Amino acid sequence: MDRLDRLIDRHAPLSLDADVAAASRAFEDQPTAQVLAVVDADCRPVGLLRRQAFEAAVLSGTAPVASVMDLAPLVVDGGMRPSRFRDEMLAGNRQALAAGFIVTEDGLYLGVGTAVNLLAAHGERSRALRDATVATTQVLAAEVLRQLGDAQTFVDALVRQPLPADSKSCAQALADSFADLHRLLHRASAIQATEAGLVPLNPRPTLLRAVIDALDARWSARAATAGVTLLTAYDGAPDLAAEIDADRLADLLDGLVERGLSATRRGAVEVTLSARPALEGLALEARVRDAGETPDPARLARIFQALDGEQPLAIAFGMAHAASLAGAMNGLIRAEANAGSGTSVVFSLLAPEAVEAVAAPAPGMIAASAAHILIVDDNATNRMVAEALCEMFDCTSEQAEDGVEAVEMATIGRYDLILMDIKMPRMDGVAATRAIRALAGPAGLVPIVALTANADPSDVRDYIAAGMNDVVEKPIKAERLLTVFDKVLNGDRQAAAEQSSTAA
Repeated sequence: MDRLDRLIDRHAPLSLDADVAAASRAFEDQPTAQVLAVVDADCRPVGLLRRQAFEAAVLSGTAPVASVMDLAPLVVDGGMRPSRFRDEMLAGNRQALAAGFIVTEDGLYLGVGTAVNLLAAHGERSRALRDATVATTQVLAAEVLRQLGDAQTFVDALVRQPLPADSKSCAQALADSFADLHRLLHRASAIQATEAGLVPLNPRPTLLRAVIDALDARWSARAATAGVTLLTAYDGAPDLAAEIDADRLADLLDGLVERGLSATRRGAVEVTLSARPALEGLALEARVRDAGETPDPARLARIFQALDGEQPLAIAFGMAHAASLAGAMNGLIRAEANAGSGTSVVFSLLAPEAVEAVAAPAPGMIAASAAHILIVDDNATNRMVAEALCEMFDCTSEQAEDGVEAVEMATIGRYDLILMDIKMPRMDGVAATRAIRALAGPAGLVPIVALTANADPSDVRDYIAAGMNDVVEKPIKAERLLTVFDKVLNGDRQAAAEQSSTAA
């Protein structure tokens, strides 16, 4: 419960026998103090000295403080709730909030307050409470998402089994429900984290035509299933690259495309990304145009609200997340009615042009049937999830329960890749990675990928510095893991081939 004594300034008081010179020194020593209490020998308040009135008075340095202090200040108990102080104590003395007041405990001086410090302290406590609430919610959401991800992985594996048709339909329905719930909770958590400033941007050189190509690859099959034509286009120089957070931009565009497909019953959803040189970089504009019903102005104004009451919750959360990401990226987002039917959502951003060359991503994922993976994790459930994902990618795998076992097994040198947890007993993942890198021959060169919930930029730098090749954040997303497999395995094989060719 909030109390008045938690919202005050605890400046040292002046004694009743202090003179003007002593008061002047006290104000100099406490430059933020707008008021100072004057107390008797028992530390009981007898008056209030206001900086403005004190500085305006022309007094001798030896004049007593009592000659300029307020002899009847408002005095309140520190245990009082701020709401009661506002409603009762200030009701008959509105000037006290601006002029200042004294707070006591058992009749003895405790501190002073003014409107400025009350507002500042209340704002600080409100921010602290909000941050604590956000942190608690984020931890809870991460754990629920992890468990949902584990459950979804098992159900996905069940769907691939040779089940009777009815059983397979039930399993698929369960998998779809898990996926929908996971997406909904992830978006709600992402909205909160983005608006609280907890999602750091990671700008990197990004080939702009690759952004639209990747979007087409993600959504073309779903659009075809919905009976909608997805038209994507890039309007700009083919080798133009920008310093942007490609992952956040993809999240933003995915929310817009999902809404466009949901709104369109027949016809096409058009997605265009244009890039033009500007004075301070590149002017980017992404436009998603659907062929659904034209919303009225009131509904259009609510299109980015998470709880607009008209769109499906997952779609509304996607749009709200897009709006929060637009703000975090210092971009602008708007929705407008089309001239004919439907809606266009437009995101515009001014981004620095990338000065270094960017290679287009390889279009294909690996068929990793030859890859043999070592899974290192002290949690049996996490090992089972990773094993199921490896099986999904046609990889074989073995398991180790901590870093000590991982180093012993890696010595054999028969693994194409190691998936390494970070926090483990006996030896953690970072120490195990350093030990493996110290091994002679091919065993010390095996690619190592961190599997961790701690994937902040500083953590990632530490993992890479220890010798890891990449990081996959928990809960593990199958598409992210497959992308890393492709990058680490195919990249290493291509480098080895080039080295062999050079040697020949």
